[in-house]
Amino acid sequence: MPAFTVDLSGRAALVTGAGADVGRAIALALAAAGAAVLANDLNPDRAERTAQEIISAGGRALGWQADVSNRFQVGSMIEAARDAFGQIDILVNAAGVFSPVPMPQLDEWDWRRIVDVNLTGAFFCCQLVGRVMADEGGGAIVNIASTAGYPLPLPSGVGYVATKAGLIGLTRQAAQELARAGVRVNAVCPGSVAESAEQAAAPPPANALGRWGAPEEVADVVLFLCSDAARFIVGQAIHVDGGASMA
Repeated sequence: MPAFTVDLSGRAALVTGAGADVGRAIALALAAAGAAVLANDLNPDRAERTAQEIISAGGRALGWQADVSNRFQVGSMIEAARDAFGQIDILVNAAGVFSPVPMPQLDEWDWRRIVDVNLTGAFFCCQLVGRVMADEGGGAIVNIASTAGYPLPLPSGVGYVATKAGLIGLTRQAAQELARAGVRVNAVCPGSVAESAEQAAAPPPANALGRWGAPEEVADVVLFLCSDAARFIVGQAIHVDGGASMA
């Protein structure tokens, strides 16, 4: 089945967590649609690898190492994107960390790190890029949440579940506050997505389609939300999970 395509020529995107998995798939999809992409990751090698993959395919990209939980690093990253591309039209917050430690054993450092990256980092990016977009006439922000945030909590992973639920709330409130400035904010909630060959070879999950999803299928929904075809969609959390969250 052919991938979903839109034309994002002349636009510039900033994608956090673009070094691997869903974030990487989103960065590549945006670039294939014509957008220039700043590919961010905490790991500089992974950020640069994604950027070089885009450049090798004929696109424009910049790899950028930054910790999104650090407001100053986020500010520098935004300025780098504006210096390189002249604008920021699209922001995708895909950076995230996960710990499977059960709640009774989760220590304070791990809890704070999960909150700092998954929620505070997304807030910094939404706030600072949102200001830029408002000044420049609008844009699209997509936060990568999870079905674990709503409605399917995990057997363990309280920090991840709590922050993904919070990210849905952040999305709705940011959408409310930024919409009149022409900035559309939405969330995508992946579930049942295989992010490795090993996971894809595992028994299929319990969803309506009876199979694992691919990161590229999440990227297709992000592309739609970033395109003009979604110009009347604001403050939504769209589940991409093969029907696992149907009730």
